[in-house]
Amino acid sequence: MKAMRDRINTFLKYKDLLRELVVRDIKLKYRRSFLGYVWSILNPLLIMIVMTIVFSQMFERGISNFPVYLLTGNAMFEFVNSSTHMAMYSVLDNAALIKKIYVPKYIFTLARITSSMVDFIFSLGALFLVMIVTGAPFSIYMLEIPILAVQVYLFACGLGFLLSSANVFFRDIQYIYNAFTTAWMYLTPIFYPIDLLPDWLRWLVERFNPMFYYIQHFRDLVYIGQLPSARIFWGGWIIAGIMLAIGLAVFKKTQDKFILYF
Repeated sequence: MKAMRDRINTFLKYKDLLRELVVRDIKLKYRRSFLGYVWSILNPLLIMIVMTIVFSQMFERGISNFPVYLLTGNAMFEFVNSSTHMAMYSVLDNAALIKKIYVPKYIFTLARITSSMVDFIFSLGALFLVMIVTGAPFSIYMLEIPILAVQVYLFACGLGFLLSSANVFFRDIQYIYNAFTTAWMYLTPIFYPIDLLPDWLRWLVERFNPMFYYIQHFRDLVYIGQLPSARIFWGGWIIAGIMLAIGLAVFKKTQDKFILYF
């Protein structure tokens, strides 16, 4: 109990640093950009337009309102993909500061995930705009989106902690993770209906692909207009909890050795 209280006090002590790091990451991302933060909305829109042109004819019979279907899947996957890639470099990118002063090392990883969550929130503007243009109905169930955001944020934090610590010791992890996320994207029903998968592969995706839970939850709320099933809802929490526990355990066990590998 005392250890938990000490961790909370430490986090509160450095909350201002966390905020400054998040602001810095966001500013750096849009530095020298003419449109600045508008790209948080334009980028998913442009990706949606291109992918709609490419895939809509292929899947139009099985998916109504393909732009909304695509954007709900892509926005969720893009958050996890971009946030974990940024988190993977968070410790190494701040090695010089870590060598000079004491700062809780997890703050740097947490800042990267949080700044990506800010981008995700901005990208919802693109989704709402597409819903208005395509005439998609807005559902009362969309009020549950913040709960889903917490789920996927915790999952991304856990995976980010794991990757950031692993990347200190094994620099090849960045190349492996790039290949992994490419395969992960194609094994997630982002731009195609899951019915197209063979039965055995669909069974595996529906049970062991974390992104299926979060994307299906998102689509239930926005695209279908209903609450998710109990398996999807509680499965998302269980996956997030397990991933966060693993990530924190690995990060805590290895963080004292980071300085030896900078």
